[in-house]
Amino acid sequence: MVKASPVKLTPMLEHYLRVKDEYPDALLFYRMGDFYELFFEDAHVAAKELQITLTSRNPNSEAPVPMCGVPHHAVQSYLAQLLDKGFKVAICEQVEDPKEAKGLVKREVTRVLTPGTAIDDANLPAKNHNFLAALYWDTEAKAGGLAWVDYSTGEWTGLSSRDEPRLWQWAEKIGPRELLLPDGRDLPRPLHHLGIKTSFLPIKPDFDLAASRDRILTAQGVADLSTLDVEDKPQLVRAMGALLAYLKKTQKQDFAHLGAFSPLNLSRHLLVDEVTERNLEIFRRLDGRKGKGTLWNVLDMTMTAMGGRHLESRLRQPWTDMNAIQRSHDAVEFFTGQADLRASLRNALDGVYDLERLSTRIFLNRAAPKDFVGLRQSLLRLPDIQTLFQHPIDATSYSTDDASNLPDAISELLNDFDDLADIAELLSRSLVDSPPVTITDGGLFQKGFNPELDELIELTEHGEGLLKNLLADEKQAHSLPRLKLGYNRVFGHYFELPKSETSPPEHFIRRQTLANSERYITEQLKELEDKLMSASEKRKNVEYKLFSQLRETVAAARPRFMSMARVVAELDVLQGLAEAAIKWQWTRPVMHDGLSLSIREGRHPVVEAVQGMADFIPNDLDIREETKLLLVTGPNMAGKSTVLRQTAIICIMAQIGSFVPAKHADIGLTDRIFSRVGASDNLAQGQSTFMVEMMETARILRQAGKRSLVILDEIGRGTSTFDGLALAWSVVEELVNRKAGSVTGIRTLFATHYHELTQLEGRMPGLRNINIAVKEWKGDIIFLRRLVPGPSDRSYGIEVAKLAGVPAKVVTRAKEILGMLEEKSKDRKKLPPSPATGPRGLLPGLAAPVEPSQPVSTGNRFANELHAALLELHLDRLTPLEALNLLGEWKEKWGAVPYEKEN
Repeated sequence: MVKASPVKLTPMLEHYLRVKDEYPDALLFYRMGDFYELFFEDAHVAAKELQITLTSRNPNSEAPVPMCGVPHHAVQSYLAQLLDKGFKVAICEQVEDPKEAKGLVKREVTRVLTPGTAIDDANLPAKNHNFLAALYWDTEAKAGGLAWVDYSTGEWTGLSSRDEPRLWQWAEKIGPRELLLPDGRDLPRPLHHLGIKTSFLPIKPDFDLAASRDRILTAQGVADLSTLDVEDKPQLVRAMGALLAYLKKTQKQDFAHLGAFSPLNLSRHLLVDEVTERNLEIFRRLDGRKGKGTLWNVLDMTMTAMGGRHLESRLRQPWTDMNAIQRSHDAVEFFTGQADLRASLRNALDGVYDLERLSTRIFLNRAAPKDFVGLRQSLLRLPDIQTLFQHPIDATSYSTDDASNLPDAISELLNDFDDLADIAELLSRSLVDSPPVTITDGGLFQKGFNPELDELIELTEHGEGLLKNLLADEKQAHSLPRLKLGYNRVFGHYFELPKSETSPPEHFIRRQTLANSERYITEQLKELEDKLMSASEKRKNVEYKLFSQLRETVAAARPRFMSMARVVAELDVLQGLAEAAIKWQWTRPVMHDGLSLSIREGRHPVVEAVQGMADFIPNDLDIREETKLLLVTGPNMAGKSTVLRQTAIICIMAQIGSFVPAKHADIGLTDRIFSRVGASDNLAQGQSTFMVEMMETARILRQAGKRSLVILDEIGRGTSTFDGLALAWSVVEELVNRKAGSVTGIRTLFATHYHELTQLEGRMPGLRNINIAVKEWKGDIIFLRRLVPGPSDRSYGIEVAKLAGVPAKVVTRAKEILGMLEEKSKDRKKLPPSPATGPRGLLPGLAAPVEPSQPVSTGNRFANELHAALLELHLDRLTPLEALNLLGEWKEKWGAVPYEKEN
């Protein structure tokens, strides 16, 4: 609560404090005339964050009240700054005409702006969704729900799950600007770094099941929840209800603009979790920045905000529906062959504003006059778009006289085309081209739209001319060439005649006698004067009434706007994908239901865009039905990670309906893509590189299925050599031997520096070696960037260090040490048997256990004893200190036992 000063406060400040008590977590913008004012602590915060002057309301008082303010006409830019920084803002408006107020003008909070409920363009990135999300987890039922809404468009959806981590994964994936949680809950530590604004709501009534059900039924206008397919998802219902409760509290109005809720059907989409999105740099680079260096930046050649958001949705949720993928490929292929049509369509789309957000603001009565003008300009472009397909430009390639020549996806969009000509015509004949900022200023409508308004416009804009015309009429009608028109504050307008004019007209009424003249008024003059004096206010009132009627008419057409927004967005995405395919020389992939993956001359689209097409070396890659795991070796900097990433990106691009950066690509449908690429500590969460690596690997091994694609880079490098090799080897075994029905193995690209693993080819069915080729030349290495069959002979780490500028003395000494180490390890090269050829082995260098009937040598006795000790060991019961003591005992007992050399 704001602490009031000890001195007596004015009634206005007392009211301010009462309102502030109702919204303690928001900055209170209090409307006073032409300014929004903030007081007390809010003034200190706003002045600092907005870099505006902090002053005081009563500077000479013993306890001056801190104050700052912003002009009402410029408030949007200030609000945008505060929302970007995560603040909530309560807008307290004057809801009473100050001229009619008796005492203090009545004020009340009309809405609370929050990061997740913004609808104004100044607060929203045009091509990004702005999600408000709510998450509820029921610990007793061990089930939960996550719902999210883009209030600026009315789009909302959600999902339920019995896996709590999955809900948090999706919360991170959708990236809401604001997340609603029940009181007592908090973000898990891994999500703290995201900077999501969290708001905590009481479980009752906001997350209450019965109350949530009632809110949903009312908001959606349905009789029961089965219509929305959430009847059997009570936790999701609670999350949905919390969203609606929060919107009601903050927006102070109904939300009938929300679309029909439909739970997310995960089976229809290729799932790319948030870790994979980050590793593949789909929306953000690894440094967290957007723009250049991301897949979205390369792909996005849309011309409209709606198209950009639609492309974002496709990238977050690619299809697994073969029909949807093929239809998109057909449409993109069509546009790639229509250069003139594509150019004309891009030009037409360039003039289309955001139909979704414009119609939302109009529907919610939050629109400014400029929004209607933007809507009008957009609607006037729609017939141009439709005409392009009715009168083909590249007529030799297709003809719309035969609809079968158009791809199905485009034909169906054109069948749903509604140019909204009636709304466009209404807006064209009603509003002026450059309306004022606010609707109360007048000057909104054109002449000829309304007869009553026309008369008022004539009076306000041409009042002086009307007075002069009346004077001229009187002069001519009564032969009074010396008649003048005057004005003073006492009489208003008057006619003046010299006293020599002894016979004024009968309708002249004498008002004042001067030494040399007489002043008169007439009924016509006073009537015109009265009209002029009231015309300005009447004009504003009439225009406000007409504008409200216009808004209601346009708002009623919102379903038509949303339908056309979908059509325009889809056309925009299709032409944009075609534009990108032409620019970057991408080709149409061949999709199939098998599990093989064949890419000829594949490229990484982002790397290629950054360094140039001429400098990128393409590569071939084959994952076959019988060979699911490719073991990729080669030195650092050779391009292993690029090959891994580009393979996953090509699959994602294909399944959003895009062409792909390859000469040819045969792609078996993928339902999930997992990546473990790159190394990163998470120091804020107390997690090392190795811990992050193991957590991500664990999730992959738990969730990967037969249609998954897994890319793993350098598993195990964060720990000791033997530990790392053992882990990497075990992960390879698991992925190669994973059974899913009749299918064995998961499609995997596994990059490693553990060259011992390359010996598994031939011993482990389903595994094949490939490597990134290098060429040695006079003691240096040249990266060929070419993927070739077989293993790499060594890691070339010292040569890479030399290229990186490590001093020659250090490099020379490293080579000497490497030689000694390699000589010493010759007897420990042999790998233990794989499950395919024998029993699971121990770490390299240890002999396998023998049967009791065999003669027992010293080395075998050591191995058997250690094996027995390991079997009896319960790691989950050991403290770190007990583990160290046990290791000490083992070292003392067996440390001096020599290994038995193998024959």
